[in-house]
This record gives sequence, structure tokens and C-alpha cells, in this order.
Amino acid sequence: MQEIVTLAQDPAAWIALVTLVVMEVVLGIDNLIFISILTNKLPAENREKARRIGIGLALIMRLALLGTIAWIVQLTQPVFELFGHGFSWKDLILIAGGLFLVWKATKEIHHNVDPVDHKEDMVGGAAINSFASAIGQILLLDLVFSVDSIITAVGMTPHLPVMVVAVVIAVAVMLLAATPLANFIERNPTIVMLALAFLLMIGTTLIAEGMGFHVPKGYVYAAMAFSGLVEVLNMVARNRRQRSGKH
Repeated sequence: MQEIVTLAQDPAAWIALVTLVVMEVVLGIDNLIFISILTNKLPAENREKARRIGIGLALIMRLALLGTIAWIVQLTQPVFELFGHGFSWKDLILIAGGLFLVWKATKEIHHNVDPVDHKEDMVGGAAINSFASAIGQILLLDLVFSVDSIITAVGMTPHLPVMVVAVVIAVAVMLLAATPLANFIERNPTIVMLALAFLLMIGTTLIAEGMGFHVPKGYVYAAMAFSGLVEVLNMVARNRRQRSGKH
């Protein structure tokens, strides 16, 4: 309690909290896009529940990882060396998560381009496209994004209470934004392809990071913002053409 009171009176702690919240929200966008696309594949009555469970699991996983900070720090220590690069458990988790994202995004892009080929559904078949399967896949990506998120938090501040508050706020923002984002994606089919392209890029970035090639996050998010702006302009142009065609 004394530590919390001291931190509350420390301007540096507040600056660290605000900075970390912003970072955690930005990192959570990747997680949120995946959850939105995946839950939109479910029947309408199950989507909201799946989103809440998925984001709730993300919060639990992040808080659990914060409780094992000493172990988390050890994840960055190399466990073996290959081609002159030392691979840590964090690297292996990022590579595995990146490969999974690239595979998922590629499968769904194929399904969108060729919807007749139902065998190439996002989850490899209609039978697997169930509530439990969706939660399982969200949980897998939650683990990848949670490890990345918590290691970022550990690198930005040494104070556990600041990390916990930042993570809770960031996940609350994700919870509030999940349904509006998913509905927006569902109403605008072209956004789906853009979001899948984002996931493909994020997956490639995770693999590169795991292989030891640092990709500045600013470049990735700048590219996403520019692409999103272009798509917004396309949507405005389409809406105007549709309105002018009705008159």
C-alpha cells in the first residue's frame, strides 16, 4: 500500500503509466483485429460472448504473466544458437505466433477470393468453425500478444502496480472497442481484406522479430494508418456514387 501511495505522488510514475497505456492499447490493436475477424465467423448470437471471453482471457493471461516477472525476464535469455543468432523462448513464441497468423490470414484471404472453395475455410473446414474452436484460437494468439505486451511493459517501467493498471486499462479499451470494430468490419466487406492484410503483415513482423531482425513498430503502424486512410477515402467515394446513382 505504501508503494502505491508513493507512486501516486510521483509524476514520473504517471508519465510512465500514460506512456505504457498508449503502448499497450496500440499493441492490443493487433489482438483485437484477429478477435474481430475470427468471431465474425461465428453465428450472430455467439459473437459478443466469444469476444468478451477472448478479451477476458487476454486480461487473465497478462495479469498471470505479470505475476511471474522473473520468469518473463528469463524468456529473453538465449536457449540455443543457430546461424550466429541466439534464440530465446520469446523469439520462439513470436516465430510460432507469426507463422500461425500468416497461415490464418492466408487461408482466409484465399476463402474471400474463392468463396466457392469451402474446403479452404479459415479454420480448415465448417465443422471446426465452432465456438470452442474460436476460443481456442483466440487463446493461442492471446498468449503470443500477451508475452510481447508484458515484455514491453517490463522494459518500460520497474513498478508492478503501474504495469497492472496499464494492462487493465488497455484491456478495458479493447473490450469497449471490440464490438464496434467487429460490426464495422462486418458492414464493410472490403475492410475484411485490409484487416487480413494487416494480420499478414503483423505475422511477418513477428517472425522477423523472432529471427532477430528488429522492425520499428512505428513503421508498421504508419503503414496500417495510411492503408486505412486510403480505404476510408474509397468508402466515401463509393457512398457518394451510390447516393448519386439513386437520384
